[in-house]
Amino acid sequence: MNKTYCPSLTEYRRRVARVVNIGGVPMGGDFPIRVQSMTTVDTMDTLGSVEQTLRMVAAGCELVRITAPSMKEAQNLLEIKKELRRRGCDVPLIADIHFTPNAAELAARIVEKVRVNPGNYADKKKFEDIDYTDASYAAEVERIRERFRPLVKICKQYGTAMRIGTNHGSLSDRILSRYGDTPLGMVESALEFLRLCEEENYYDVVLSMKASNTQVMVQAYRLLVQKLDTEGLQPYPLHLGVTEAGEAEDGRIKSAVGIGTLLEDGLGDTVRVSLTEAPEAEAPVARMLIDRYLHRAALARPIRELGVKRYESGVETAALADAEEQRSTLNAQLLTETQSPINPFQYFRRTTHEVANFGGLNVPRVITDLSRLPQVAYADLRAAGHLYSPFLDKFQMADHGADYVYTGERPVPFMLPNGLKEIVTFTAWRDAGRRPDHFPLMTADAYLATGAQQRHPQLNFLLLDLHALTPELLGYLKADAAVVLALETHNAHAMPELRRAFFELLDAGVTCPVVLRRAYPDQAPELTQLQAATDVGGLLIDGLGDGLVLCTDELPAQPAAALHEAIAGLNALSFGVLQAARTRMSKTEYISCPSCGRTLFDLQETTALIRQRTDHLKGIKIGIMGCIVNGPGEMADADYGYVGVGKGKIALYRGQEVIKKAVPEERAVDELIGLMREDGKWVEKEVLERVEGE
Repeated sequence: MNKTYCPSLTEYRRRVARVVNIGGVPMGGDFPIRVQSMTTVDTMDTLGSVEQTLRMVAAGCELVRITAPSMKEAQNLLEIKKELRRRGCDVPLIADIHFTPNAAELAARIVEKVRVNPGNYADKKKFEDIDYTDASYAAEVERIRERFRPLVKICKQYGTAMRIGTNHGSLSDRILSRYGDTPLGMVESALEFLRLCEEENYYDVVLSMKASNTQVMVQAYRLLVQKLDTEGLQPYPLHLGVTEAGEAEDGRIKSAVGIGTLLEDGLGDTVRVSLTEAPEAEAPVARMLIDRYLHRAALARPIRELGVKRYESGVETAALADAEEQRSTLNAQLLTETQSPINPFQYFRRTTHEVANFGGLNVPRVITDLSRLPQVAYADLRAAGHLYSPFLDKFQMADHGADYVYTGERPVPFMLPNGLKEIVTFTAWRDAGRRPDHFPLMTADAYLATGAQQRHPQLNFLLLDLHALTPELLGYLKADAAVVLALETHNAHAMPELRRAFFELLDAGVTCPVVLRRAYPDQAPELTQLQAATDVGGLLIDGLGDGLVLCTDELPAQPAAALHEAIAGLNALSFGVLQAARTRMSKTEYISCPSCGRTLFDLQETTALIRQRTDHLKGIKIGIMGCIVNGPGEMADADYGYVGVGKGKIALYRGQEVIKKAVPEERAVDELIGLMREDGKWVEKEVLERVEGE
């Protein structure tokens, strides 16, 4: 598998992009990864837009995007810009354009950058399958190029930068008809526009490949970089973002899975985290994601020889005195052809044999670490998602009910609820009489010192890191049908080191399942959310990993409530990361946009209301979109959609099909639930709780 999308698969090396200057803020090269966000105020509200922009800048935004859906909003960007400059704020402004080339051409004369969406800039999306001949397709491309050419010339004349931003949900019917709903279609949609830019000798371009599906988003960015290189196009800066990520913890986790995976690959020159919250809440999240890489290169350990293969180019990252001058030479060295044992452009789960309920076709399993508790009682299992009722003397499993608990040296002194299993240390398992309902966790030394007859006959866990994967151990693992690896790392450069360990397993032909173990310090939960979603989410997106245990070596000792809260948070985070990586769906998924000046209702309030009434429907995906620009497309894989189509008017979707048009907002949530009832998808929360408790 050719691998030129990434400077190194196993050490952190940032891709060196062409430098693009955006109103005095350079992007690419060795310049810092920039933070940006987008206003949500009506663009015609000049003072409101100015005040919100100032709050965003204070929160850390280096670039601010404002929607310009028509000519009047594009013209008003001038008034917003003048007022900001009068107040001493020189943040570069970006005009967000959909459907209206005239607005883009006007905005390009006013602001520092324009964003165009190739899916709806002089193109259309009506979900029609069109049978193009090569000639008719080429004619359509030429028509769009001629409509796009004036904007390119204006941007070149005025020194205005441009982002060609493909959205997975707004691919045109033309692209869908030829390439399908695929990462390749996303890439080709952008390249059609980019090729014209290069023909016009216009290079101040930034590219993005956004999707609400993290797997599609990651694959599209990687494929884009590969295609730029193979076609001999410039290595343009990349704008990273997951569209319609949602709110609160789910939105942050989903954003980190997508954005963090690409940052680990060394890709990305600016980041926008899209949350269904106030825009000033987005910049600090983006900053936390980016700051992990400020000194990352120094933390990356020297590469190990992996048999006859290497997974990096062996070129040390140069200090760039002149980023633009050295860019081409350095990229040519870094992007040499190497071999990867995985396909980075399409999801394939690593082939494993089944051990108990790990590996094979099983969903990834969640293990909750309770070993820090002094003694596990009934009530303590609540932290693992298993709720005990003393009145009924029964357990009820929540959405986040763990599959296994690890109790270390102190096994649980009572019978566990049905479906929950226990892992203990090998010593505790041996001393307790090798009980069949306990499963031992072994070190590499203990594993090599024992024979199969001394271990559990069905399931043993082996805790190790990359450096324990010796040829001797790999030989044993190939022949062991009852072992699951618990793979860990203490390297801050976690994801690539774990990926390197998987490469060794693949090279050696080892097919035993692997549980990913990551321990974090006692830090802010939000920081752990982002780091865990990055460290293990990227592996899951590549099909690597059959289970997950997130823990901390520094759990608070007192009070007991704080200890339980920390464990419960890590357990819920495990399920959240698996869902965001689309490898295990355990709860309702909300695909909601971050709101902007086009939004036609209170998006945050409506999302909270829909969540309140539907969050018990496991596995259902609901799209909540502020307007029709990207709504129907971005929620294309949702089961149901709620889309603003006018002031106080909502359209309800079943999949991609509009079922009800112009529903009054005050009735829309009830009618959405009515659609679910018609489809047999609705269950009353009280009924579900009663059934699960029985």
